[in-house]
Amino acid sequence: MIIDDIGRESTELVTAQAKVFAALSSPVRLQIMLWLLDPRPHFAPQVDGDLVEDGVCVGRIVDKLDLSQPTVSAHMKRLSAAGLVRGKKINNWIFYKPQRDVLKTAGVVLSTTE
Repeated sequence: MIIDDIGRESTELVTAQAKVFAALSSPVRLQIMLWLLDPRPHFAPQVDGDLVEDGVCVGRIVDKLDLSQPTVSAHMKRLSAAGLVRGKKINNWIFYKPQRDVLKTAGVVLSTTE
């Protein structure tokens, strides 16, 4: 089936899914998503914000990856543009939380261990 034949709504869905898959094609971004989906084993508790309820502080992600803050911010911007994470400002920091519904819509199954 060609995209032109499936209608506008389906074309938008395919475009959104392509953005998700493109964002997850980077090993760094995929690793970030896996951590964010199950943050407690991967990040120490935060002073501001709960790891699950509020998300993970970008500074914690920077420390874990040992990459520069601008590099991590660029990765987070890409994940955010694909709708995979949502940023929330608390004080001077941005906390990122996964958007599981987007993963489900795209048909991506990422499991976490409990």
